[in-house]
Amino acid sequence: MNRTYELMFIVRPDMTDEDLDKLISTLQSSVPTSGGTVVKVEKMGKRRLAYTVRRFHDGIYVLMVVEGGGPVIHELERRLRVTEPVIKFLTVRIDEEQKRLAKIKALRDARKKVSAQPAAAAETASTPAAEAPATA
Repeated sequence: MNRTYELMFIVRPDMTDEDLDKLISTLQSSVPTSGGTVVKVEKMGKRRLAYTVRRFHDGIYVLMVVEGGGPVIHELERRLRVTEPVIKFLTVRIDEEQKRLAKIKALRDARKKVSAQPAAAAETASTPAAEAPATA
């Protein structure tokens, strides 16, 4: 069963773009061998850290969205743990959240359709009565 994960990792701020690209491509190439797919990779750039991590105040953030099972994530996390420039990482499973948000959106859309129908019916019903001449 494929699940969707967001993998956010922070690398040292003094890491060069070439080294960062090499690290990302290495991680991406390890995903298919474990039976997963990389959906998206987003380099978010250098940002200030909320607190000092390994004597660093800044870090370069990278977000990877990966689809696959447990072995894919275990392999990625193992590689991140042993990669020296990576100062922090976090993996979050997001497929359940996406299902929940889709369900909420479907409910909202259904409510909008239901609430729009009586309003439209009331509008068409009141229009002819207003145009009819009053008999007194």
